[in-house]
Amino acid sequence: MSKMKTHKGAKKRFKVTGSGKVTRRSKNLNHFLEKKSSRRKRRLTGMTEVSSADASRVKQMLSS
Repeated sequence: MSKMKTHKGAKKRFKVTGSGKVTRRSKNLNHFLEKKSSRRKRRLTGMTEVSSADASRVKQMLSS
C-alpha cells in the first residue's frame, strides 16, 4: 500500500508547534478592513491555536 500524501492546502494554512499544537492564521483580516478598528486589526495579526475538535483532523492531513 502506498504512503499517505500530505494535503497541500492544509500544509499552506497550518503549522505544528514543537509541543504538538496546531496553529492557524486569524480570520477576519482579508477584506472590509476599512470599517474595522486599528485595535481590532492589530489583535487579529499573528497565529492562533486550532480548536481541539479540529486539531486531530488537521494533523491527519499534515501527516506524510
